[in-house]
Amino acid sequence: MACSNTSTHPDHTHGPNCGHTAIKHGDHVDYLHDGHLHHPHEDHYDEHSLDVSKDNPDECNEKFNCGEHVHGPGCGHEAVPHGDHIDYIVNGRLHHVHNGHCDDHGPVEIVR
Repeated sequence: MACSNTSTHPDHTHGPNCGHTAIKHGDHVDYLHDGHLHHPHEDHYDEHSLDVSKDNPDECNEKFNCGEHVHGPGCGHEAVPHGDHIDYIVNGRLHHVHNGHCDDHGPVEIVR
């Protein structure tokens, strides 16, 4: 992956036990931080997004009925960039709000 869309956090170092959710992303681990997926790189963090793939599709499939719950900022579920949009992690799966329902955009592997 090329280094792009970088950010810095002089008061914080992402890594095991940093307090942010760690997600397996390809051959490395990224950290969720305020709706961004950060990958430590030298003296900064690269901004990553989960790839759209067979395992993590970007399609309408109406697999989840979240009832009265509406995913969005402050909903209680962590936001994660996926392709060109934001999904929410619920029980290890990506939920994508779409036309009054939630699509299943596949699993995420949270690193413990």
